[in-house]
Amino acid sequence: MNGALTKAAACGLAGCHACGRVVAVSQGRCPRCGSRLHLRKPASIQRTIALMIAAAVLYIPSHLLPIMTAVELGDVTQHTIISGMITFWKEGSYPIAIVIFTASILIPFLKIVTLIWLCAAATGRVRPSPSMLGRIYWFTELLGRWSMVDIFVVGIVVSLMQLGNYMSVAPGPGALAFAGVVVLTMFAAMSFEPRLLWDRLDEQLTAVPVAHP
Repeated sequence: MNGALTKAAACGLAGCHACGRVVAVSQGRCPRCGSRLHLRKPASIQRTIALMIAAAVLYIPSHLLPIMTAVELGDVTQHTIISGMITFWKEGSYPIAIVIFTASILIPFLKIVTLIWLCAAATGRVRPSPSMLGRIYWFTELLGRWSMVDIFVVGIVVSLMQLGNYMSVAPGPGALAFAGVVVLTMFAAMSFEPRLLWDRLDEQLTAVPVAHP
């Protein structure tokens, strides 16, 4: 490439975040759906980081506090996500244990780490290559498609343990913290502006190094 491509933002054009129509940002609102026009999502990095910090704070109690309380013939047992996973593993239910680990422990953790890394890349604190940046962003989008799997897994576990009059299961405080992690990471992904990544990358690629005598 001999030079940087002209961006729509440089021409004063903005894509509507609601319907996708490209119009002049000076119009203020989209003529199709009436949504406010912005060249980039306002305070995207600040909102994303704030939501990620809140999700990281809830991530620890969501795994330490009991996510469900089982009552079996008068015997009360509390289970966390980790203890439930270990129980299924010891009983030989390896697929269920692997699904719980992947959906409830690994995926939320990877969401938090990758979104924080993308925020660092968008602010220039880390400078990845274009290919690495593209792969990390693709991976983040892939994780976003599985946002509700963790809640679905909890529902499956509860249904497996619900045995009428012999056993009853009630959600614990860990379930509320876990749901908070899922919701916060979803909102963080929605508030992040990916075009900031390419803006920063273009600045780095077009920067002219200063020659020292």
